[in-house]
Amino acid sequence: MNHKQWALLGTLGFALITSAAQAATTLITNVKGYTLDDKGSLLQFQQALIADGKIAALDPRSVPRDAIKVDGKQQVMLPGLIDAHGHLLMLGASLLQVDVRDSASAAAAAQRVAAYAATHPQQPWLTGSGWNQELWADRQFPTAKMLDQAMRERPVVLSRVDGHAVWLNSKALTATGIDRNTPNPAGGQIVRDAAGNATGVLVDNAMELVNQVMPKDGPKQFQLMLDAAAPHLLSLGITAMQDAGIGHDVYDFYLARAVAKQLPLRIYAMVAATDPDLPKLLANGPIYSADDSLVIRSVKVFADGALGSRGAAMLAPYHDAPHQQGLMVTEPEQFKPLFNQIIGAGFQLNIHAIGDRANHLALQQFADTFATIGGRELRNRVEHAQVIAPDDLAKFAQLGILPSMQPTHATSDMNMAEARLGKARMVGAYAWHTLLQSGVHMPLGSDFPVELANPFYGLHAAVTRQDRNNQPLNGWYPEQKMTRLQAFKGFTEDAAYGAHMEHKIGSLTPGKWADFILVDQDIFTVPESDIWKTQVLSTWIAGERVYQKN
Repeated sequence: MNHKQWALLGTLGFALITSAAQAATTLITNVKGYTLDDKGSLLQFQQALIADGKIAALDPRSVPRDAIKVDGKQQVMLPGLIDAHGHLLMLGASLLQVDVRDSASAAAAAQRVAAYAATHPQQPWLTGSGWNQELWADRQFPTAKMLDQAMRERPVVLSRVDGHAVWLNSKALTATGIDRNTPNPAGGQIVRDAAGNATGVLVDNAMELVNQVMPKDGPKQFQLMLDAAAPHLLSLGITAMQDAGIGHDVYDFYLARAVAKQLPLRIYAMVAATDPDLPKLLANGPIYSADDSLVIRSVKVFADGALGSRGAAMLAPYHDAPHQQGLMVTEPEQFKPLFNQIIGAGFQLNIHAIGDRANHLALQQFADTFATIGGRELRNRVEHAQVIAPDDLAKFAQLGILPSMQPTHATSDMNMAEARLGKARMVGAYAWHTLLQSGVHMPLGSDFPVELANPFYGLHAAVTRQDRNNQPLNGWYPEQKMTRLQAFKGFTEDAAYGAHMEHKIGSLTPGKWADFILVDQDIFTVPESDIWKTQVLSTWIAGERVYQKN
């Protein structure tokens, strides 16, 4: 699109729902409603009046005669939940490919590939995701030979559960051209055997070696992914999500879908800093739709890898691998020009940082950039903020940096985090309570499809620090638990704040969009152990029902 088209988009906007639906006045009555008020306190209500797609009043004193009345049947009404860190089309792709999540062994994962291949004979490349060697008895990375036993004829590429490593069969490995002399790319690792041969696992930036030879997705495939992902999210009560890293092709796809009035939920998209067209996209300036269904005003930067694959960059070696300290996906000397470029263009900078070294360097560069060119008001974020040196914890509040965190990461990682880090470093790991006590806003999400997208799983993990089997007994490092109110705020108002949208969405106060859900139980009164069992009965965006449970 040219600049005139950007202006047209900003002037005319585009509708998420039909104009007739927006024009209707609706009274949702007979509900047990909860929202946060403008001061962050929990507010209860029994009725909500909706006009032009927005909340007109809670428990109104008068109702227009022509208002459409909807009986809530004493169901619990909540603001639509916001996932502050997910990957929308990646979720759609995962729903369209082989799922090896929770496989008990490499052999079991390979068998799932074989079963999938048998029902998809025309698919030239077989892709999937979800393997996690930490769930296997030997806890060892898998090999190409293990996949070959299930599929030799077609290339197979399986992403690790955290998205920071891929497992290839020999056909895919051959396609990459990797041999004994292929060097590790900066910020990446080709896993090798004792003889120096590639085993079939590529970590972090090394994944690009296979990405370069795989067939490229285009608008048709993107639409299939969106069509798969959006109904899934709406059924879970997610009315808005923040897409953590999109390329120019997806940027254009979202804009096209927006103009065609075909965005099924609200998207706050972060441009990938690695996209070669980043300067052009920054020059376009922030993108807003008039109805707030699409906003693009931030950039996603990768500092390091993930803890499970030992790619998280650490200040000291890994406790269980003394010869490793992780990977800087973006080299430290690139931080200053990159931060100054993005923040200088008026875009929010959201940096993936998991290890304590990555977090330390990110906070250090934020401070330097703020001192030289400003930009603190952009509400810049650290995505994940999983392991933080104790001396750096207070710097988030001091610098106005938002730790954007995913509660289910803690309950997924608790089987290996202490082994990776050692007891001493756990003080600053998944430190939700400590960070919240410092006064920061903490947007919460899931990092789907790395974790399951269900936000009630996230609420449960935040409050209990337990898995859904209620283990460990009192919670994992229970001193870092959130209260129910804090967790609810993280998936509503704090998530909206992290997207500069707290005046538009995140609560059901008058003037905001009528994005809400009706659920089957009261998350504020049920036993904490049961929060994850919450079922969404219906989901509404701008006053229109977009999902109804059968």
